[in-house]
Amino acid sequence: MNVIIFGATGMIGRAVLRECLADDSVERVLTIGRTPLGLAHRKLRDVLQPDPSDLSDPALELAGYDACFFCLGVSAVGMKEDAYRRVTYDLTLTVARTLAAANPALTFAYVSGEGTDSTERGRSMWARVKGRTENELLRLPFNAYMFRPGIVAPQRGVVSKTRLYRTVYAVTGPLLHLLRRVAPNLVTTGEQLGRSMIAVATPGVDPGTRILRPRDINRLALALPEA
Repeated sequence: MNVIIFGATGMIGRAVLRECLADDSVERVLTIGRTPLGLAHRKLRDVLQPDPSDLSDPALELAGYDACFFCLGVSAVGMKEDAYRRVTYDLTLTVARTLAAANPALTFAYVSGEGTDSTERGRSMWARVKGRTENELLRLPFNAYMFRPGIVAPQRGVVSKTRLYRTVYAVTGPLLHLLRRVAPNLVTTGEQLGRSMIAVATPGVDPGTRILRPRDINRLALALPEA
């Protein structure tokens, strides 16, 4: 399959990229973002785009892709709703609609969050915006899957770009490893996210649901042979 990744410089996106590069079923990977990856690989084409929502350049050659793994996002901490919506909803839907037009059979995997409000009416600002984003993606004419990973344990030296999250992970790291043992369905990893995204885009694999929580993500990660 041929894959497009948005947000490949973030903690989750970098882990997803690593799994795509390691998996033999993935032939080509196009990453689009504001920051260079600093990585060379025979499968990889890294495109710098100051505005990731602007996909109008014909040189991007967006046709012929089987999946988009959308890992781009920001923390809502300290953000007003309008600003958070522009990044979370407006940008995501602009990209999704463009890719749906270029690749009607596309699989679109969107990294959302546990606690997302599908009713769009709750008190939590980020949860409402994420809920609206999910609902609109599910209405588009492609195969959309919402990934709500909950707690993501960092692995292989991959760290979050958000200072607050780095601090939290530094303090709770040992507890996360313990939690993975005693309550594996509450925690997932970047590796499991990457493998489960590849799984939902693989013909013959039945995800069972369009909204994927840690239990579903971890289950799907085992649906593929080890890379």
